Amino acid sequence: MFLQQLINGITIGSIYALVSIGFTMVFGVLELTNFANGSLYMLGAYLSLMLYTSTGMPFFLAFFLSILLTGCAGFFLDRFALRRLRNKKAPKLTALITTLGMSMIFDNFIMLVFGSETKSFPNQFNFGSFEIGSAVVSWVQVIILVTAFLLMLILSFVVYKTKIGKAMLCTAQNAEAARLMGINVNSVIAFTFIISGVLACISGNLVGMYYQTVSVTMGASVGMKTFASAILGGVGVLPGAMVGGLLVGIIETFAAGYISSGYRDAIAFLVLIVVLLCKPSGLFGSKQISKV
Repeated sequence: MFLQQLINGITIGSIYALVSIGFTMVFGVLELTNFANGSLYMLGAYLSLMLYTSTGMPFFLAFFLSILLTGCAGFFLDRFALRRLRNKKAPKLTALITTLGMSMIFDNFIMLVFGSETKSFPNQFNFGSFEIGSAVVSWVQVIILVTAFLLMLILSFVVYKTKIGKAMLCTAQNAEAARLMGINVNSVIAFTFIISGVLACISGNLVGMYYQTVSVTMGASVGMKTFASAILGGVGVLPGAMVGGLLVGIIETFAAGYISSGYRDAIAFLVLIVVLLCKPSGLFGSKQISKV
């Protein structure tokens, strides 16, 4: 029982970690809470389903196209909504409310096109299962774990070892100084939103195959878990987002297995509150020093 719950928790936690990475990248660069992140997660899954069922194209081609389209949605969110606010030097609260409004637009667009009922989602990785001790592990779980950790490694390499990643770190530290050093800040921010959309799309499709269903409420649910994961690990810290996502997934799975599925969200957030009371900056965060 324990091993089974642990495997299930790591599986869903790796999904939270993926979405949380995109969320924390946007926050790290802009210090902006992107409430539209969960909607992009849902949009990616529904786009794959629509392309697959309505055109008859192979699922993985539909999956690839949905990744491109969701990345474009992330780009348009920044280009046509947030960049104008930055150019006008609007307060950060205005940008936060804008992402909330864009989230509602995405959510209602999906409800208008697909309806509000839960849709079945094809599982293209249904290769059976195998046993590890008393636990049954499906190949879908293995593929989700491998995909999540590979993407985490790739993103860590991009952020910390490449030129665009260093530009992102510079922009996060001081956007004006980065601009004076020749960095195209708007391009860096747009790239960050594209990556966030791509990660959300991949995560939404993996969860759709795992549960074999998608619904219009999945974005709101994962949005709150992503927010909790990022805060738990330390907002703006990439390794913290990974660990925070895994911990939230494991905690809620054990809560559902040993206490009640009705309390899984409450217990996950209760642990988050306890951690923040003891360490307000999160597990991997550090206190920020403001120089005058």
